[in-house]
Amino acid sequence: MNNGVFRAKILFALARKRKWGESHTAYENMFRIFRSEALGKHGLKNVKNLADDLVREGFIMTKPAHYGLQVSLNPKRAQEIKKLIKEYLGYDL
Repeated sequence: MNNGVFRAKILFALARKRKWGESHTAYENMFRIFRSEALGKHGLKNVKNLADDLVREGFIMTKPAHYGLQVSLNPKRAQEIKKLIKEYLGYDL
């Protein structure tokens, strides 16, 4: 799988739980859809790097909390996010 598929899966993990804007979830929850055995030795680390790239690009917003980092999808980029998910995974949101 290429990076685009992994990026789309991360975004889809948040979108299917309706984590847009003010609705947050723990940072680690984005990675529950990936089985570490299937990704290989450095696979989960690479996926976390892709998630950090999505944060830097503005697709995912972060919110620091005393109990850990919280994340949600950026509603201002909703059309782009939905387009990426449709393109790489074939899911229509």
